[in-house]
Amino acid sequence: MAVDYTTHDGVAVVTLNNPPVNGLGLSTRAGIVAGIERAQSDPAIRAIVLTGAGKAFSGGADITEFNTPKATQEPTLATVIQVVESSAKPVIAAIHSVAMGGGLELALGAHYRIAAPGAQIALPEVKLGILPGAGGTQRLPRAIGLEAALNMIVSGTPVLSEKLTDSGLFDEIAQGDLAEAALTFARRVGAQTGPHPKVRDRKIEHPNAAGFIQFARNSVAAIAKNFPAPHKCIDAVEAGVQNGFDKGLAVERECFVALVQTPESRALRHAFFGERAASKIPDVPSDTPTRDIQRVAVIGAGTMGGGIAMNFVNAGIPVTLLETKQEALDRGIATIRKNYEATVRKGRLKPEALEQRMALLTPTLSYDDLKDADLIVEAVFEELGVKEQVFRRLDEVAKPGAILASNTSTLDVDRIAAFTKRPQDVVGMHFFSPANVMKLLEVVRGEHTAKDVLATVMKLAKKIRKTAVVSGVCDGFIGNRMIEQYIRQALFMLEEGALPAQVDRAIEKFGFAMGPFRMSDLAGNDIGWAIRKRRYQEQPDMHYSKVADRLCELGRFGQKTGGGWYDYKAGDRTAYPSKAVDEMIVGYCAETQAPRRKIGDEEIVERLVLSLVNEGAKILEEGIASKASDIDMVYLTGYGFPLYRGGPMLYADTVGLYNVERAIRRYAAQPNGDAWQIAPGLAKLAAEGRGFNG
Repeated sequence: MAVDYTTHDGVAVVTLNNPPVNGLGLSTRAGIVAGIERAQSDPAIRAIVLTGAGKAFSGGADITEFNTPKATQEPTLATVIQVVESSAKPVIAAIHSVAMGGGLELALGAHYRIAAPGAQIALPEVKLGILPGAGGTQRLPRAIGLEAALNMIVSGTPVLSEKLTDSGLFDEIAQGDLAEAALTFARRVGAQTGPHPKVRDRKIEHPNAAGFIQFARNSVAAIAKNFPAPHKCIDAVEAGVQNGFDKGLAVERECFVALVQTPESRALRHAFFGERAASKIPDVPSDTPTRDIQRVAVIGAGTMGGGIAMNFVNAGIPVTLLETKQEALDRGIATIRKNYEATVRKGRLKPEALEQRMALLTPTLSYDDLKDADLIVEAVFEELGVKEQVFRRLDEVAKPGAILASNTSTLDVDRIAAFTKRPQDVVGMHFFSPANVMKLLEVVRGEHTAKDVLATVMKLAKKIRKTAVVSGVCDGFIGNRMIEQYIRQALFMLEEGALPAQVDRAIEKFGFAMGPFRMSDLAGNDIGWAIRKRRYQEQPDMHYSKVADRLCELGRFGQKTGGGWYDYKAGDRTAYPSKAVDEMIVGYCAETQAPRRKIGDEEIVERLVLSLVNEGAKILEEGIASKASDIDMVYLTGYGFPLYRGGPMLYADTVGLYNVERAIRRYAAQPNGDAWQIAPGLAKLAAEGRGFNG
């Protein structure tokens, strides 16, 4: 049963029991109505307590029912709340742990609310591109005031129950056992004659409601220009302020229906479900046993190694940090401390927490000190010979069952695993720089990687707050393999008539965090140069623009050298368009007799994004990624693809694969068209009128 019903000396207790967070699925909703009606018809019952079993009061909608008929089948949540609110016998919501979304809306429909300290209270629907659709925009302002409510609704950020003690939301904060406190409270109010108070009957009082709402609009316009939901939240709240509860409720419903249809909401919901789906590996059952990770070792104390070590230390896992030279080790430890000190200065970390974290770090120059590590991550120079030395040594010193992980961004994990006698224990863990900040972790599954190794790494990723996506073995895995085609197109467009600042400006206007040339300057143009040199040897038939090589020959490797595609000033990360580089590009074109033409922003965006889509389609066909949403998660969390567009594969679905295919075939017929070999899977889906995401 999704709802339990018990009685305690005149009080009925209706308990939501739908693990893990008591989601308000159809059976739960029906169970609540049945429980309230059963209590109503029992003359021995004087009051009703509504609560949740396990780890939540309720986390809101049951996400397993999204996009199914059950989500809108009666009783809907609005109907359930109406039943609760119109009960002749008082209903007391006993809240603990979590009351979010529909769970909070349900509690707001009760006559009284009692909460345990530490409960997380939120209306987070805006994070899915929608708004609270069961009265949340109307009842919360009446419960806690216009300003506090609007802040919660527009941000979706949870607030601890004790911080709302004096807000009017709770009638009591329980200072002991919540169940006992709720029963005592219920008996007291059950002895009183009705009618019992309803949040909907309260007035929204504010000295200058219109002024505050306008202030909220201005704030939202500045920070959420690409997301319609926060604006609609304000519309719904304003309607309730101006026209009363019922008309406000009607506007809330209109706004909800409109938002569900928007591409932005579709993108945010896709990202929400995509993140959860990424942890599910088709042939690795969810109950696969995992290895115990108590101690971690990281090889390499440079920028990447230090950042990787911080992830584990932040999660309370001791880390042994290995370097070959004392000065490099000292420098790495000093950088980690400096990073933590900066966090302390910003008020996001207490000084004592800094020392606790530093105490979890053990620096060493000896491989012998890695013998007790359960997981060892190498973060050494990206060259196969260097990796070979490290993994042969690890094979000698690591204990049986230790997971050996490579942070390689492009190299063959199977070849790395072959340097050991335990390829089943080897896996790729590709962190993104800065590793202590970026959410993405590409988990590279080798041919022999054991299922329990995969399951362990995916579980550990959650502990260190990463979004982990599994990739098969290929050059560049998912993210870097796709970005190579994106960079190729950007460089071809320089040959054909564009300049770096125009290309970056166009794709940043589309919503990317950073254009390809600013990104290359930040990463270091010498990195791309090294990859191209390798390509010239390994894939001589692959056509590249040589304009980037010319830039590197000038020593312009990016921010670190004070100049790349852009000019930089000391202590200033601003990218200033470079007249010298623009002249170099135009001169290169004259020298190679490449005709230049005017390239529009629309073409720039289309070529860059569709290069990602086409390569992503090939990655799916080859089984490197198991589903399109995994590719989208890589690009949303690691490459700055605009969240409100949902990732390259969902964006292609939004545009329509028929249109995507036509555009690719058009570019294939132009100069540099040999870079466009359409993915057969994309063409097949387009012919069938389908998309990557069903």
